[in-house]
Amino acid sequence: MPEALRIAIRKFEGFERAIQQQWADFAQTTGCSLELEFESLDLNPLVNALFTRQGLRNGDFDIAFIVTDWIADAVASGALLDLAPFMRERPVDGYPEAWPASLTRFQEIDGAIYGLPYHDGPECLIYRKDIFDDPHHKQKYRERTGEPLEPPTTWDAFESIARFFTHPENDEYGTLFAAFPDGHNTVYDFCIQLWSRGGELHDAEGRPTIATQPAIEGLDFYRRLLNDRSVTPPGLEEVDSVKSGELFTSGKIAMMVNWFGFAALCEQPDSPVRGKVGVAPVPAAGGAESASLNVYWVLGVGSGSRHATAACDFIRHCCTPAMDRITSLEGGIGCRKSTWHDPEINDLIPFYGQLDVLHQSARELPRSQQLPALIHIIDRAVHRAIATGDPTETILRYAQAEADGIRL
Repeated sequence: MPEALRIAIRKFEGFERAIQQQWADFAQTTGCSLELEFESLDLNPLVNALFTRQGLRNGDFDIAFIVTDWIADAVASGALLDLAPFMRERPVDGYPEAWPASLTRFQEIDGAIYGLPYHDGPECLIYRKDIFDDPHHKQKYRERTGEPLEPPTTWDAFESIARFFTHPENDEYGTLFAAFPDGHNTVYDFCIQLWSRGGELHDAEGRPTIATQPAIEGLDFYRRLLNDRSVTPPGLEEVDSVKSGELFTSGKIAMMVNWFGFAALCEQPDSPVRGKVGVAPVPAAGGAESASLNVYWVLGVGSGSRHATAACDFIRHCCTPAMDRITSLEGGIGCRKSTWHDPEINDLIPFYGQLDVLHQSARELPRSQQLPALIHIIDRAVHRAIATGDPTETILRYAQAEADGIRL
């Protein structure tokens, strides 16, 4: 039986289709005699297979989808191969200039490179272009507020517009948030509120700073809107990011801050809002600049791979312009600048070219093995804010005390 190259894929049919096409092209181009085997896994099973069971170190997988949240632990545990020596001998086409710095810096540590960008899509404002452009809505909003109806650039305008578009009797709401307690989206929302109000997650020494005035203002805003039925729908504590995207695509929501990939999914042929969606930078407050959260997926090679050369060759192949296009055409979000401005892709998804603008304000969470501990603390604080009437400042000062031993 022919030997196989084994890949652990983040479960998503678009990734599966893309990898199979990219492998077929690779095998035809290079004459590689290995067969392709892949296993598609949801997030928790993927973590278990790669790290708990050490699948990258023991050779269970040659290649894996690695999200940037895992990079610090993966490197510290010796799970990933340093690609830099291979890339010096066989340079990756256009690297790094063909990508924005926001997609190459996180996996580069002390001159080592632990993965190549495969799928991204930072958080952004996603809005219903058709209802924002409707002359009747524009007139009514100006009569009510004295302001023009346009994609909001401030959080005050975001709230005002969300209230304007909320009609619970018609099951229509101005916005929504993904508040399911999975340790991800509420933390991401907290960071976006913090950064877009001029705050920081930690100081210069890596000490968490989560009880500052921007943090208090941001969490207060978030909890108020999430619990206000004149702005958001009920039951958001059961809504994760995927469900929030589905609700938006159903046509019930006027706007949301969410991953760019959900905006792209709105352009699928069977989408009720196809051709009706636009994207813009995340709003800000207090004179601060817009800030987007960037969490992305790289292809990494396992340190225990028995086919390391072929694995490196294949992920190099996946990063070529033609293969990056395939990632986008199959439902992922390609990472090369050339893909973002590709005419065919922009015909299918008219706002794809705006990824350049969105990445200008893209930020990542700290690359630290202690980050998961801080994430759990923030997640608990946000859900205490959602579920209780405790003062926001009290909640965050308690969280700050819990985090005092952490250094990022």
